[in-house]
Amino acid sequence: MPVYEYRRPDGTTFEVLQKFTDDALTHDPETGEPVQRVLHAPAIHFKGKGFYANDVGTVRGNRELERAAEAGADAHDAKMHAQRREREKAKADSDRRKAQQAQARAAAKVRGDSPKQHPKQP
Repeated sequence: MPVYEYRRPDGTTFEVLQKFTDDALTHDPETGEPVQRVLHAPAIHFKGKGFYANDVGTVRGNRELERAAEAGADAHDAKMHAQRREREKAKADSDRRKAQQAQARAAAKVRGDSPKQHPKQP
């Protein structure tokens, strides 16, 4: 359970252990004086490298991190380009086969041949 801090009108403060669902106190439980909850900035801890440009570290270390990031991006780009080339090649091969089949059907139709009429002989 969180600890909340309250301030009395005279400026003194006290802490109370309360649930999140509990309503904020309006009066001091000991003296009955009106109180206000004191809000504080939450404590945030950033761990690891690279959160700020002025982080403690070496220039060399920052350069190495940048190079590693660029190398990773370059490798990813190369992989994507290779996959795209493979898809384009497969599509071109498929289109070429379809065109050849269409030409063969057109030639057979001109000759009056039908592939169904003449089964292949061994």
